[in-house]
Amino acid sequence: MFQMDLEYNKGVLFARLSGNLSKKCSYKLNNYLLPVLLKHKIKFLVYNLFEVTSYDETGLEAILNTKCAIKANKGKIFLCEVPEEFNKDIRKLRIKETTSELTALNLIQV
Repeated sequence: MFQMDLEYNKGVLFARLSGNLSKKCSYKLNNYLLPVLLKHKIKFLVYNLFEVTSYDETGLEAILNTKCAIKANKGKIFLCEVPEEFNKDIRKLRIKETTSELTALNLIQV
């Protein structure tokens, strides 16, 4: 089961994902998160993937769609706590990776 926990703090939207990021669940990113990013012109997004157990191409495409929205808002996007076994495919997204949410927050505020 896929879950998304959102927290907006200090101008940064933290999206903590857990479960299986698949075609069945990527609609939450495309139909809920994406419009929020565009409507509120959110510039900074940090994905925490620590509890993601698996993913497919559709899930990766949904993350890529949010990257495009953040770029349109002239902001930055980060991935943190990416499980080791996902590194190869996640790197294809060309999104900056950090070790933690705090590290991402520090990079944004520089």
